[in-house]
Amino acid sequence: MKKHGETLLYALLALAAAGLLAALLWILWEYVPRASVRYGLLAICGGIFVLAGLWTALQRRQIGRFADDVCETLDAAISGRQPENLNPYEDSLAAKVQGKLLQYYDIMREGRLQSQRDKETLQGLVSDISHQVKTPIANIQLYAGILRNPQLTGEKRAVFLDTMEGQIRKLDFLMQSLIKMSRLETGTFALHPAEAPLNDTIARAMSTVWAKAEKKGVALSAECDPQITVRHDPKWTAEAIGNILDNAVKYTPEGGSVSVSVRPWQFYTRVDISDTGIGIPEEHYNDVFQRFYRAEEAAAEEGVGLGLYLANGIITRQKGYISVKSKVGQGTTFSVYLLS
Repeated sequence: MKKHGETLLYALLALAAAGLLAALLWILWEYVPRASVRYGLLAICGGIFVLAGLWTALQRRQIGRFADDVCETLDAAISGRQPENLNPYEDSLAAKVQGKLLQYYDIMREGRLQSQRDKETLQGLVSDISHQVKTPIANIQLYAGILRNPQLTGEKRAVFLDTMEGQIRKLDFLMQSLIKMSRLETGTFALHPAEAPLNDTIARAMSTVWAKAEKKGVALSAECDPQITVRHDPKWTAEAIGNILDNAVKYTPEGGSVSVSVRPWQFYTRVDISDTGIGIPEEHYNDVFQRFYRAEEAAAEEGVGLGLYLANGIITRQKGYISVKSKVGQGTTFSVYLLS
């Protein structure tokens, strides 16, 4: 139908051109008395019509070539290959349209890849969560079944209840950590940075581990000039530093020490958290910031492997970063850099 329509249009244009030419010829023969002038004007009109026809044919050819180039570019983009007729450095309309089409295709492809990465991340997250909650839930179910035994003595019943409460606390801690992690990964993690004394933030962080350190016999100390102020979110920065301190106390043996020191450092303010713990092998420096990572030597300690992951996320979202230096068997220093 489209082809027949185009044929009819061209036929009408040809008839119109023929009619116009006939009208010009009639005018020349009727109103121009000299034959030489008539033939001269006739030749000029004929030349104009010939040039118009050639120009129309050329334009049609160029439009057809332009359409072919655009279709080839779209076909190549859909099939994921490079267009055969791509001329990126050519100053032409076809080259410009091809460039925009390929740019749009790259954007769409990157969107699809990001969607695939997000899907894989979500699948991994669901798998990690199911693995983490499996053990405490199984333990709670086990102890609940044992407690139903009417012949269980009161002493044993109290022991199992205490153990069950420990598993419930572990599950609650896990769920709270997972909520923070999900907020961090989905971008709903709201930070409210403000210029505030870093000394208060350090004190808030240390208060979360003071009882655990005292119970374990680990000495805590801090050195921070009260005049040092940094633009940061005090609440969440204290959470990040508190997570690092918790790790330090957890992996430092009885009689060891954990210290915090703060000093200006180039464009950042540097917070060093040092311990005399078991240390981290150099090849695992990056691993410790991955979610749910637990080293083999740390398997006996409580935890789910989210503390350093959350700490790193909180600090990086304030345009800071965390580095680590350690010697196995001698201790570790985590350095938190907050933009001054």
